[in-house]
Amino acid sequence: MEESDVALNFGEEDDLVNKDKKLIHPVAVFFHLFFRASALIAYLLCGLFSSSFITNFVVIILLLCMDFWTVKNISGRLLVGLRWWNYVDENGVSRWIYESRKGSGTIKISAAESRIFWLSLIVCQVLWAVFFFSTIFQLSLKWFMVVVVGFLMNGANLFGYIRCRVGAKKNLSSVATNILSTKLFTSMLSSAASKATSGAGPSEATKE
Repeated sequence: MEESDVALNFGEEDDLVNKDKKLIHPVAVFFHLFFRASALIAYLLCGLFSSSFITNFVVIILLLCMDFWTVKNISGRLLVGLRWWNYVDENGVSRWIYESRKGSGTIKISAAESRIFWLSLIVCQVLWAVFFFSTIFQLSLKWFMVVVVGFLMNGANLFGYIRCRVGAKKNLSSVATNILSTKLFTSMLSSAASKATSGAGPSEATKE
């Protein structure tokens, strides 16, 4: 299995953002939120409408599948200019592609739509994680399966779009290395400065 990034142009990323608070793609925003909110509401309130676990299971899974497809193929491309996908080449190797829209000659991304996109992905992932531990503590195996599906499907989109946002694994490694080296350099400077300050005190007292 191989991974690659296509059309990554992070230097122009800020030029893509439209600071206007208006929604450029209101229909995409609606369905981006509708399916995931419906899945969560169905999970929480399904017992009020049906006592059949099979019916509730099918409804929730269908909503999760529609949400996964919508976010992966439509709302990610329109709201934040990102796309991830997978294909198998002629050698039978599975390749994962992470794409980011280039800045030149493209439609700007609405800052409001970008915030809605990322916030909904992160909040839903946190909620499914809460439900995950809740079903474990309650020893509810049947609902545990539903929660695992929701957690994995939303998590797959979140992971895929984060990879699109920050680049391939090599870019992630370089970013982490840069952060660690910066922190290490800063701590060394502060340590040297503190030693110099503490060493200056006694010498001045000796001169007096």
